[in-house]
Amino acid sequence: MPPIPGSGLAKGLAVTLRTMTKRSHTAQYPEVQPELPPRTRGVIGLFEENCTVCMLCARECPDWCIYIDSHKETVPPAAPGGRERSRNVLDRFAIDFALCMYCGICIEVCPFDALFWSPEFEYAETDIRDLTHERDKLREWMWTVPEPPALDPGAEEPKELAAARKTADKLAAQLAAEQAAAEQAAAEQSAPEQSAPGEAAPGQSARGEAAPGRPANPPADSEGDTA
Repeated sequence: MPPIPGSGLAKGLAVTLRTMTKRSHTAQYPEVQPELPPRTRGVIGLFEENCTVCMLCARECPDWCIYIDSHKETVPPAAPGGRERSRNVLDRFAIDFALCMYCGICIEVCPFDALFWSPEFEYAETDIRDLTHERDKLREWMWTVPEPPALDPGAEEPKELAAARKTADKLAAQLAAEQAAAEQAAAEQSAPEQSAPGEAAPGQSARGEAAPGRPANPPADSEGDTA
């Protein structure tokens, strides 16, 4: 059956009429930030303390958008008689986000957890050459990475977090003890020197009696005595 002339126009007008009766919803961006899912692939953050310059992320990147430079340093032996060792020191870690396709392969292949997804997405530039961000900027984005959820609600706390919390509690207790000692010393210095209640004056016992070896009353003058 051939289509009725004008049926397509009628369907389009029907969609328009249905949309006109609905209330529009406008996102007030950038005054109101959007609520992003926890696994949002916004940008890649670098935790350079964990990076060993193994180059796995740069080799596995399909876009070749990761640039890494490093040099070797000699580490002295930890114990006398040991041998020196060499280690890689990171000089440059940059990602060209104009080439990155956000596949996440670099994060998955990193064996030392040095790369993480951050939900940060406000890093647009007017010049495409400015989209190559160095390790300082990648380090700043690291602090926007959300904390991963626990695999099991009843699981034990990670050892790293437990050790960090124990150290923080120990430092807090030490600072509180030092502050209390300083306040006590200041109070002792500012307090007036007074004798304690009930303390006998020099030359007198606690009951008002003369101390041994001392006369109770001072001797009278011989000129004032009567016969």
